[in-house]
Amino acid sequence: MIRQLLPSLAALCLGLTAAAVPALPAMASEPAGQTGSTQADNDAAARFKALYERDWEFREQDSPQRAAKAGADARLADVSPQAQQRRLEHWQGVRAELDDIDPQALDAAGRIDYLVFADQIDNRIANIGLNGWLMPLNSDSSFFAAIAMMPERTRFQTPDDAEAYLARLADIPRYFDQQVANMRAGLETGMTVPRVVLAGRDDAAATHAQVERVEDSVFWRPLARMPESWPPAQRQAFADRARTIISQQVQPAYAAVAQFMRDDYIPGARQTIAAHDLPDGQAWYRSQIREYTTLDLSPAQIHQIGLDEVARIRAEMQAIIDDLAFDGDFAAFLHFLRTQPRFYAKTPEQLLMHAREISKRIDAELPRYFGILPRRTYGVAPVPEDIAPFYTAGRYAGAPAGSHEPGWYWVNTYDLPSRPLFNLPALTLHEAVPGHHLQAGLAEEQGEQPPFRRGAYISAFGEGWGLYAEWLGKEMGIYRTPYENFGRLTYEMWRACRLVVDTGMHAKGWSRDRALAYMRDHTALSEHEITTEIDRYISWPGQALSYKLGELRIRDWRARAQRELGQAFDIRSFHDTILALGSVPLTALDQTLAAWIEDQRAAVP
Repeated sequence: MIRQLLPSLAALCLGLTAAAVPALPAMASEPAGQTGSTQADNDAAARFKALYERDWEFREQDSPQRAAKAGADARLADVSPQAQQRRLEHWQGVRAELDDIDPQALDAAGRIDYLVFADQIDNRIANIGLNGWLMPLNSDSSFFAAIAMMPERTRFQTPDDAEAYLARLADIPRYFDQQVANMRAGLETGMTVPRVVLAGRDDAAATHAQVERVEDSVFWRPLARMPESWPPAQRQAFADRARTIISQQVQPAYAAVAQFMRDDYIPGARQTIAAHDLPDGQAWYRSQIREYTTLDLSPAQIHQIGLDEVARIRAEMQAIIDDLAFDGDFAAFLHFLRTQPRFYAKTPEQLLMHAREISKRIDAELPRYFGILPRRTYGVAPVPEDIAPFYTAGRYAGAPAGSHEPGWYWVNTYDLPSRPLFNLPALTLHEAVPGHHLQAGLAEEQGEQPPFRRGAYISAFGEGWGLYAEWLGKEMGIYRTPYENFGRLTYEMWRACRLVVDTGMHAKGWSRDRALAYMRDHTALSEHEITTEIDRYISWPGQALSYKLGELRIRDWRARAQRELGQAFDIRSFHDTILALGSVPLTALDQTLAAWIEDQRAAVP
């Protein structure tokens, strides 16, 4: 979730409409695939393929825990300053070679590959060059929490898998030491996460250090799942080694991180909240905007888009209040929603059951709107306890690529009075289907795409699709009451408010209290959710902008396709065309849908 300067391709430049919403590009002048087959074109395709294959080999060697054949190399990544410099030099060299390849000499698929690859390379160059690696955590996630999720994704198929897992556990102290050293350097230069969002984050590390029985540690779980077919002596040997590594290396490493967070990092972190207050802060924030939105928009432009969307959505919310004949103003209605017991689950299991019921109702509607559905299934589960107090309302946790595991729609059951049921349909549509699970599941099945695309996730595309899925839910008949439809709108309002408060805090001098008040005044989110969200935006600049800007792009394309194709518009084909891309910059979405409309028009008798 997973920093860039977008490649300058004049044919894909984005402007602004009078309403300050990113404009759609002009129609493609020729259908997809009508590039020539000259020797120069063939040479460009061959050079591009050789470049991205060479880079992919570098990535797999550089981050072995993410490699497709990870069991062959048991290291965790090297995150030292020397390794960062090596990466920077490598990707600068890749970018120079990429600049020497004309994307217009590639076929339609190759041009999309080029856009995705260039986006990835530019993000990496900007992140390292602006020292983003000195902040390996935010209020939502951290390097030590990510390592604690590794066991849940680990399955032993062979003894070599177990050997690799134990070697990785043994490498945790070295990896943590490097991350802590980087964070100390960040303290010295002012490149830190704001202190205000860090309270209690040391507990997330201490939790894994304080487990009394090794068998209760999350790191023991893969050992508890060892295949019964392995010889008992072999299983016992792995178990004995794991006990020693977890108790003598992993738990002390987590204890050291917890102590560093508590004694050094949190007290020494900066007291300002704006990205602009970081070293090279304006460049940093613009790089984050480009990475997460894939658009070259200024903070001022995004702020205005947010204000316009807030006004539009507020009018729709007021119409529902009026239809309900509620006796009170907007603030009174929000208070009513936040305090009425009937809108809240009484137990965690009741909340989970409600989410499962909604999920199955959505499943039944999918064939009407999608021609292709993923093979991978998904389940509904609570957010893990160690991160739930600081976590958002829900999230999709995908399965490891190539595994036989399901995806998981996580629902946060912590602090039930902050989890209104009327928001649950929108959350489910976004995180499960037709949102993240559907998009991620189909992306995984795009086997013909280069490896750098199959595992990619671009926030503007993925989160824009998730918010579009919430909007699509109304057409699908998922919102059954005015309150659930109001919940949909408050979720959309939440994403529109992000455009205002993120740019407000990071570029316009807003205080945290002002951002909190703006969210209270315009959304029906609970106080806990509002605080969690604002702290997320403070520590993760730019990411929250991707949802609404991506959704606006998809909805604009749908409106354009319906307007220009009329009765020939096929909603299933439209959705399938988008999701077949996997995850791409919005420029690539523009290029693809422009060509799709032309193809659809040409097919009409």
